Amino acid sequence: MNDTTDADSGDMPGDRARHGVPLDGALERLGTAALVLDQGGLVVAANEEARGLLDRGLEDLLGQDFHDMLHRDENGNPVPRLRCPMRNAVLRKDTRHGDAEWFARGDGTLFQSCWLVTPYASDENTVGALVLLYESPQPDEPQPGEDEHSTGLTELDRLALLAETTTQLTSTLDVDEALHRLAALTIPRLADWAVVDLLMERDEVRRALVVEHKGGILVERDDLQGPMPPVTADSPMPLSRALRGTASSLAGPSTYQGPPDSGLAVEQQRLFTATGMHSAAIAPIRGLRDVLGALTLGRAPHRDPFTLADLPLLEDLTRRTGLALDNARLYQRQRKVAETMQRHLLPQLPTVRGLEMTARYLPSPDASSVGGDWYDAFTLSDDSHALVIGDVVGHDLDAAAGMAQVRNMLRAFVWSRPTAAPSAVVTQLDEAVMHIAEVPMVTMILGRLTLGDDGLWHLHWTNAGHPPPLLVTHDGQVQYLNDAHGMLLGTEVDRPRPHAVTVLPPRSTLLFYTDGLVESPHRPIDHGLSRLCRHAASLAHRNLDSLCDALLERVRPDDNDDDVAMLALRTPFSTKT
Repeated sequence: MNDTTDADSGDMPGDRARHGVPLDGALERLGTAALVLDQGGLVVAANEEARGLLDRGLEDLLGQDFHDMLHRDENGNPVPRLRCPMRNAVLRKDTRHGDAEWFARGDGTLFQSCWLVTPYASDENTVGALVLLYESPQPDEPQPGEDEHSTGLTELDRLALLAETTTQLTSTLDVDEALHRLAALTIPRLADWAVVDLLMERDEVRRALVVEHKGGILVERDDLQGPMPPVTADSPMPLSRALRGTASSLAGPSTYQGPPDSGLAVEQQRLFTATGMHSAAIAPIRGLRDVLGALTLGRAPHRDPFTLADLPLLEDLTRRTGLALDNARLYQRQRKVAETMQRHLLPQLPTVRGLEMTARYLPSPDASSVGGDWYDAFTLSDDSHALVIGDVVGHDLDAAAGMAQVRNMLRAFVWSRPTAAPSAVVTQLDEAVMHIAEVPMVTMILGRLTLGDDGLWHLHWTNAGHPPPLLVTHDGQVQYLNDAHGMLLGTEVDRPRPHAVTVLPPRSTLLFYTDGLVESPHRPIDHGLSRLCRHAASLAHRNLDSLCDALLERVRPDDNDDDVAMLALRTPFSTKT
């Protein structure tokens, strides 16, 4: 077998498959058939066990498509590519395991085999897949190691379980979802019950999940979940030791029959009584720095009890669980910080006599990031109020910090010039943004709402590159206010900013919003603006809060990953305020 050349030499993936790659010594010594595939499913290496099982020489295997050459149905016919779980696992770089598939030997005979597919790096530059083929254990024949492992799993079964655990748990950033996936991976494969106790803030303990295998399905026992007594520092009981990170251990009903040494022991007595478990294995769930909790796997009387030989597998599972929970908790902490920061950056709305006013802020689906969207409203005098909607380019802490800078400067400029035209104030702000603020570009609308001598509210406004305000009358007529649309801030283009005045009819709704409400990466923005018009017209009769909630639900595109800010107001039913 020729050595593979470096990626810099220009070899294509097909060349690597035809020439082969050096096989890892551990795989060559592995006592089961192992093949290495490239990213497209071509064989690039095969150990001696694989060559013997498949009755094919290395030269017959290299460069061949694994699926097309070997995979068959029970009648010897090729398996359709789209229905092949092995091929899909290779292409998606997933870890998958199957109990039985049919494969063709070199002489055309078929054999049935269990299989495992998992991502595998044959060199530093290419990640393909490792395929293991092995015989299914016969129930009536004792298997190697069966006396030592009461789980009844072969070493390859254990490898498959651990690989699947890593894939399943690290692919979610939700703690509850990760725990439910852990239960599904271990029940009924290893146990009839799965119990997870987590250490919370200030060393409080919460029984986060209790799941049993009942009638062929997993059933969550809410009645056994909830807050738990604290961990005592000197208790020798298994759960207390696990929650202190001391050791993994076995337990049974007799473990907790004596006088309880703590409230935690009382809860364990209740657990064994309520579940009927006759054997349990308990292991700490450790994160990178701290103990995060404990996993208890329990068995019903119809199964063999756990043995000490089962604890290493349980500890492997809890190590992977700890990594997943660490990542999920870090994400949730970042999300909480982001949401708290965003909440404090957005203001309380003023109370304006004769006007209804409300606002909404919806973070992006990636809620660990804060955005640059904001709204603002504040009183200038009894009959004059400032309205703002804006968006600083970006979706990170820099954007949020830049937004705070722009908002505060704008507030200062408007307050110092309460009767100035909004266009003049935004021109002043644009100059400041270019010389003082550390933001790339900003879109915004500044409006000044005044009560006229005619008893109607007048909107004096200017638009700096922002989606236009929407005016909705009580009878459902809609109109975008496009009269004062100018350049966004930060472009260094010196152009006069337009200014417009619009009289707001009685019982009308004025809506300011950011582009996250209407913009989709796969459709033109006109499509989103049209949707907003149609839905706003149909909701004109609703109260203001209900209208805003419905617009967020119905108009925001499903494929939009942007945050959304909205500011809405409704004029009174008559000209009398």
